[in-house]
Amino acid sequence: MESGIRIIDLRSDTVTRPTLEMRKAMAEAEVGDDVYSEDPTVNRLEEMAAGMLGFEAALFVPTGSMGNQVALAVHTRPGEEVVCDADSHILHYEMAAMAALSGLLPRVLITVGGFPSAGQVSEAIQPDIGYLSRTGLISLENSHNRGGGAVMEIENQREVQEAAHQKGVPVHLDGARIFNAAIALGVDVSEVAAGFDSVMFCLSKGLGAPVGSLLCGSVDLIKEARRIRKRFGGGMRQVGVLAAPGLVALEKMTGRLAEDHLTVRLLAEGLAQQSGIEIPVDPQTNILIFTVGPEWFGEKILEDGDFAGGFVRHLKENGILALALDKNKVRMVAHYDLPEDTVERTLAAVESNK
Repeated sequence: MESGIRIIDLRSDTVTRPTLEMRKAMAEAEVGDDVYSEDPTVNRLEEMAAGMLGFEAALFVPTGSMGNQVALAVHTRPGEEVVCDADSHILHYEMAAMAALSGLLPRVLITVGGFPSAGQVSEAIQPDIGYLSRTGLISLENSHNRGGGAVMEIENQREVQEAAHQKGVPVHLDGARIFNAAIALGVDVSEVAAGFDSVMFCLSKGLGAPVGSLLCGSVDLIKEARRIRKRFGGGMRQVGVLAAPGLVALEKMTGRLAEDHLTVRLLAEGLAQQSGIEIPVDPQTNILIFTVGPEWFGEKILEDGDFAGGFVRHLKENGILALALDKNKVRMVAHYDLPEDTVERTLAAVESNK
């Protein structure tokens, strides 16, 4: 790669850097001790987040994983089960925290696209029998990371919520990219969040803040969540300097996410024309997952069969960063912090293998 050419980082939307407005807000943030609930900037962020999603209250946490795990701990008791999709983030990327921190067991569902049906959820809820573990929580994910950014339809969410609530089981939403889901569905974000007992969403992905997530719920739930956050090591002090860019993110960055969706669609259209590349699911949001086969390498032979790894290495040599999920799957994620020629340069790098 020629020196001076900017790297295109498509590994994740977590690589975004704070905007100049965010940096200015950080420098000027009014602060206090958040463990005492005395940081005015954090309080503003929590109030804004709760209002946007239609909840009574919210809690600022360092990461999405902590937000999810705090929610699981609040809703359940040790020894209970959490019903979740087999490809869910809480199962794959949170280091068995539900077991390690809260003594919970996942009840895994094999779903279509990452989204269980109401029938699957109803069947997975354990009957109230003395020799069976109780079902403590249903956890959904929208949009779905390992599902290629797929979006769960509102009607499906409502059916699952009703099936769970009829049996007295709460429902949590891992809504790390809930604003992407809302744009893809063409509805307000509060519509996506409606009906859940708790929702977590991230500021540090497509919204561009440097750190932080919000857990939303009732006043009573958030009161207990604050205690659990402290137990998990998430009690923070003058953290308004991190909440300030979150306010900018909610005020300025949610409306532009459709641009990232368009970038991914254009990438998908171009990649689909390449021999050896297959896109199993049409992208709906800012995540694209596709498979790479031996045909893409032409006469080259990869003895280890790591086609995704070979593809990613070739792109890196040409200034493009992508993520190999396994030996066949590659993930690309669009975000605001990409150069204008991202699509053209990425497709040119893919074609340069010929």
